[in-house]
Amino acid sequence: MLLLATAKLGPVNAEVPPPQPEPVTLETFLRGIDARAFRFAELGLRHREDALDAVQDAMLKMLAYRDRPASEWSPLFWSILRNRMVDMQRRGMLRLRWLLPGSTDRDGETLDWADDAPDPSRSHDGREAWEHIGAALRRLPARQREAFTLRVLEELDVADTARVMDCSEGSVKTHLSRARAALQKQLEDFR
Repeated sequence: MLLLATAKLGPVNAEVPPPQPEPVTLETFLRGIDARAFRFAELGLRHREDALDAVQDAMLKMLAYRDRPASEWSPLFWSILRNRMVDMQRRGMLRLRWLLPGSTDRDGETLDWADDAPDPSRSHDGREAWEHIGAALRRLPARQREAFTLRVLEELDVADTARVMDCSEGSVKTHLSRARAALQKQLEDFR
């Protein structure tokens, strides 16, 4: 299963996508965003447990904002998550153990990345695609990776992405353009 449609790596489409219905409750919003937030954090932190901690912390902090309008939840959540990731990196909590062969978890057991899904071929293809995409995203500079993830994968608009990244809308567009060009070049052979 390909996790990222190659069409999303193409040129920017000027058409505005149809508005998606806003979640009714904050809990519904958080349930709908958890997997994407984990992938975003895992790419940035490069460690599964740190990513889980960052997402959990961001979700807990979001509970304080449940009275805000639902239209503000998405940019607010991504901003909180990004800030949490930056804090974790600054405090030296970033560990690259999982990159080493024979990596172990906190209990000393060897990490097992095997998938128990019923169709191993599809699971393998999906993992292989995600590995290629993840590796290509990791090779991007941090700002380009954030712009690409927030704009393309999370489908935030330019204004919300600029707010999350704490930069101008022009910077978001520049980072996104450069990220797309770099990813297109890196992923040409994988198609």
